[in-house]
Amino acid sequence: MTGPLRRRMLLVGLWAAVTAVAVLVGVFAISTVGATIRDRGPVGDEVARDTSVQPTDVPSPEGPKVRDEVSGEWGAFVVECRDTWAYGIAARPDRAAGWRVVSWEKGPDDDVDAVFSDGRNSVDLEVFCNRGRPTLAELERNTLGDD
Repeated sequence: MTGPLRRRMLLVGLWAAVTAVAVLVGVFAISTVGATIRDRGPVGDEVARDTSVQPTDVPSPEGPKVRDEVSGEWGAFVVECRDTWAYGIAARPDRAAGWRVVSWEKGPDDDVDAVFSDGRNSVDLEVFCNRGRPTLAELERNTLGDD
């Protein structure tokens, strides 16, 4: 090979190697930061883990019971809290207005969900226990297609 051709090949090879390293570093950084933001990475796992809690310190599902309902035009979702555990007790649709229960979660879990639909719309509720009281975490309304 002649001098200028050899030099160009060396520069192309060097550029390819630097580009590959930059892409690998970027993918690693984004996957680590993204997982941490979603509480799935090493930082999120470490923050969530409290090593001072012993198995006997876990809240008992037999704790004080606080019952409440989240209601609206769709009907009502009755949730009971026992310490930090949420229990879905009942999902009662407003049948007179055409609503029905698509699904609901009985628990126990850190949160329970219920989905109501009237055929044209759906309402998705998520309830968790905040200081032992049922608290609406999310209410999502959707318009359903004509399928």
